[in-house]
Amino acid sequence: MAPTQHGYAPTLDSFLHAKLHLEAAIEQACSLLKRRQIRGPESCALVTAHVMSLVVSKAKWADVDQLLDRVCQAGRKLVDAQPQELVIGNIVRRVLGLIHDEVEADRTENGEDPSVTGSMSGSISDLRADSVQPGQVPSIVASPSYTALARTTRQPSLIVTGPYQSMFNLLSAVEPASVTASGEVSSAGSGASTPVPGGPTHGGKGESSRTAALRDEILDGIEEIKDEIGQADDQIAGFAESQIRPGDTVMVYAEPSRTIEKFLIKAAARRRYTLYLVGATAPPTSGISSLYKRLGAAKCPIVHLSSTAVSAYMSRVNRVVIDARAIAANGGILAGAGSLRLARAARAQRRTVLVVGGVYKLSPEALTNPDAFVEWGEPGQLARFADGSLVGDGGLAIETAVTEFLPASLIDIYVTNLGPHTKDYLESVIADHYKREELELYKQ
Repeated sequence: MAPTQHGYAPTLDSFLHAKLHLEAAIEQACSLLKRRQIRGPESCALVTAHVMSLVVSKAKWADVDQLLDRVCQAGRKLVDAQPQELVIGNIVRRVLGLIHDEVEADRTENGEDPSVTGSMSGSISDLRADSVQPGQVPSIVASPSYTALARTTRQPSLIVTGPYQSMFNLLSAVEPASVTASGEVSSAGSGASTPVPGGPTHGGKGESSRTAALRDEILDGIEEIKDEIGQADDQIAGFAESQIRPGDTVMVYAEPSRTIEKFLIKAAARRRYTLYLVGATAPPTSGISSLYKRLGAAKCPIVHLSSTAVSAYMSRVNRVVIDARAIAANGGILAGAGSLRLARAARAQRRTVLVVGGVYKLSPEALTNPDAFVEWGEPGQLARFADGSLVGDGGLAIETAVTEFLPASLIDIYVTNLGPHTKDYLESVIADHYKREELELYKQ
């Protein structure tokens, strides 16, 4: 008798290494995001970048407009699957920027007007048009054209040096007009959307070397984005020594994320400080056991606090460190549940609040309606099966927030992989990553 095949839940690693067709990969990614089997900003960003690379490498396209259309379609599906993760839209913009910058660079080299983008004016729908929950008012609506979504400035890689050379000039050559059998003259080119000689097929003999060169150049740019995402935590940790001083008392909430863990461990290498863990379990779980060992080796004491003792101990704290799941253009952030309590207590005691997060989490969207982006989880820890009569017949509704929105007024410093910033400097960081046209991508 054949052994029983035990199923397993797909994970990020299994999805990244799976050999799937393009449409199957997009559908599986959306399914994993909807079921929260892939969660967290870093994992969602990596999945988005991976799907974008599959679209560029496997989709059939003959010109830039077709490629932009394929990327936008896949991006809308991913955003609709998990609308609370703003990093998905950020990565889609970055990939569109890789493509669009090829057009501008080529036109600049040829002495043409880079503002002319050919026929890239096809109407598109909002990435989040259908993603808000019923009864909620979306804070952002659609941009009417491809131009707003495609005009993204490619952010230079933080780990790669040297000039970025355009490959779109390989596609910009306009085919000479041909005369048909009836004597009519037909043009084979249309500016930025000039079809590639050899046809739109991919992977076969019909694909020209020009299309392959552009495809490889875009894929290299997506790999740079993946590297930036993977190295963001280490780069943020490099600024820990300048933010935590010897003798400081630092407070974090619950189980720290990997970003905060590396930040605290890096600071403990040359700084001896005291760490307050709010709401942490004792003994520690496996998720933060390495943090305990590293801080213990550095002789940095760790104190466990309950959530109700935050205000009482805040007078002894110098720094409150919060990990951002997303950073909005107006300075507000989406963070884990419980972070708002720490930030409010720190503001009341006039303590410094540090927010850590990679640049890929910085979104050009201003969350004017942040409640639509708060994620709600399963309340099983609060209402158990024995309380079914109270919840069902009693009409009691229990809501458990997974994320919370922190306004910019509660935050002092933003520490990204580019360094520490204030709220006012975030506008400059956004301007370096997105063109002004994209700041109004979703108009009210």
